[in-house]
Amino acid sequence: MDIHSNARTCPNSRAMIVAHLKARAWNEEQAFAMGVSVRTGFKWQRRFRHEGLAGLRDRSSRPHQIPNETTPERTELILQLRRCRLTAREISAKVHMPRSTVSSVLKRHGLGRLRDLEPPEPVRRYEHALPGDLLHLDVKKLVRIRGVGHRITGDRSVQARGVGWEYVHVAIDDHSRLAYVEVLANEQATTTARFLRRALAFYRTHKIRIRGLLTDNGKGYTANRFKALCVKRCIQQRFTRPYRPCTNGKAERFIQTMLREWAYKRPYASSRRRTAALPRWLHRYNHHRPHGSLGGAPPITRVPAQQ
Repeated sequence: MDIHSNARTCPNSRAMIVAHLKARAWNEEQAFAMGVSVRTGFKWQRRFRHEGLAGLRDRSSRPHQIPNETTPERTELILQLRRCRLTAREISAKVHMPRSTVSSVLKRHGLGRLRDLEPPEPVRRYEHALPGDLLHLDVKKLVRIRGVGHRITGDRSVQARGVGWEYVHVAIDDHSRLAYVEVLANEQATTTARFLRRALAFYRTHKIRIRGLLTDNGKGYTANRFKALCVKRCIQQRFTRPYRPCTNGKAERFIQTMLREWAYKRPYASSRRRTAALPRWLHRYNHHRPHGSLGGAPPITRVPAQQ
């Protein structure tokens, strides 16, 4: 185990103490020089005599016997109730034990949080073979800017009330990662459908015909107007699993990059200036910025017109 940060000795220095004791050279001066007491030296000698070099290692300070330790039967009962998705407070009331004890048992067995009952799903990475096979759509709300905010100043005491929101509509091709972004006033069905039309036109200029579409279950994407546009353009629309944004992982990851490198990169004096900076950043992302999943190449290198 790791050596405590305040430990005066380590296994090597303890072996040296044992050697001094064997040579009958252990005294108060030697103990003072090594920062320990004379009695500590005899403790390490006793451990070395019974356990060898293993006795010179650090060990847990947990007592060998705990008189009031929770019995295995009670522990199993607590775990069974936890698997029925009961909280620590509810389990405590049922088994008539302190909640702190119940929480300690749950934490010790890796069930301190309810989500620990569900094993994490394996990461499933996929990439469609051709540009246009699947287009990811998503929307990110950004608060309108009225002066420099707390992300820059660090002062949360001053807040701008009633500023409102802007909606960043995002489209990213699954194969090439070529992205198209607009900042719009809302995320209603009409606005979303018009954004899709412009996005399709953008990809057509790069010789990419969109055949599949992946969106969440937002009202803008499930509206009849949006669905009718997909049918008219012969686009197969698919939806992500409810409450599982990771299903649309490429769009979510692009939004994180966009926020970090554009929206929150510098202190904008107004929303208009932030929006004006978007085309330049988007061009850099598509044409010059190295992309990790593309071997360090920018998305434009996977566009048919550039091959």
